[in-house]
Amino acid sequence: MFEDLRPHLVELRKRLGLSVISVFIMFAIAFTFHQYILAWVTQPLNDALTQVGLIIENKGTAHWKIQQDENTTEITVKKPEYQSNSAQSYAYEASQSAQKLHDNLSQASDVAVKQSNPELASLLKEAATSAKTTAEATSKLITLLDDVNHSVENASKKTFEGMVTTHQIGGVFFVALKVSFFAALLGALPFILYQLWLFVSPGLYANEKKMIIPFVVGGSIMFFIGVLFAYYVVTPFGFQFLITFGSFLYTPLINIEDYVGFFAKIMMGFGIAFELPVFAYFLALLGLVTDKSLKDFFKYAILIIFVLAALLTPPDVLTQLLMAFPLILLYGISILIVRMVNPYKEDEDEEEVIEAKDS
Repeated sequence: MFEDLRPHLVELRKRLGLSVISVFIMFAIAFTFHQYILAWVTQPLNDALTQVGLIIENKGTAHWKIQQDENTTEITVKKPEYQSNSAQSYAYEASQSAQKLHDNLSQASDVAVKQSNPELASLLKEAATSAKTTAEATSKLITLLDDVNHSVENASKKTFEGMVTTHQIGGVFFVALKVSFFAALLGALPFILYQLWLFVSPGLYANEKKMIIPFVVGGSIMFFIGVLFAYYVVTPFGFQFLITFGSFLYTPLINIEDYVGFFAKIMMGFGIAFELPVFAYFLALLGLVTDKSLKDFFKYAILIIFVLAALLTPPDVLTQLLMAFPLILLYGISILIVRMVNPYKEDEDEEEVIEAKDS
């Protein structure tokens, strides 16, 4: 028996060896561009952190603008939309009162001069100058308060948005290795599928061997579609939900090592899941499944799909549903594909049952 298996084991070792070599070649290429790959991998996390920060910190900030003409004694302060009990509001009212007092004292001084009362005019002029100084100082205070306000808000926002950290001395290096290996698997996938087909092709008929291009191309395309679906649809919703939950109490500090492993798990899980129509086509080509067998297995497939979705996605219902529903749809597409490749033939099965009873 072992002698019969030896040629198959030799062939399997050859195909696995070539697949591993292709992964190493793609790894060397991917590691050269690991910075760009890592930026692509962490982009959903950064977007989620920013989006959650905007949701929580979304409040209007007004701007104080002071306009002062050096040739005049007037100081204009544009009133912002602050609350009536804020420090800026009190400072604004004080500045307006000082400016009004300056204007009234200046007018009174002019009247005293016209009435030939120089002593009163001098006193009023000094009071007007003091009121002007108070208005200018209050206006500068408004600017300082506004700067302090913005500094506090920016610091609060940065604190909430958290940061991506590493807890190891060589953490970034190992992360670069991980993302490069992940990219290498994606890049070498068509060649790996080609080697898989070459391993099973000796047991196929001549017309079945012609399906190598649809198998390799279709398998690669479906895997990439699964990865892109996870990247652009699942991770934005999943990461935003997970980060938002509890962010009012705790500052998210994301460990990059854990994140990369988590990210790769989601991407690979969706990529493999989207291979379902390709595997169904391949099994139907070998005559192992029919459309009837897939229909009969549908109720069990639903349970398996939701279990896999729970294992391969973050622990939240939304992300699980985003994986389960496409898989259910793909299962239905697989039934249609199998019906075209290896449909269930009821007459032949019934004849076999009758012959078995007669014998």
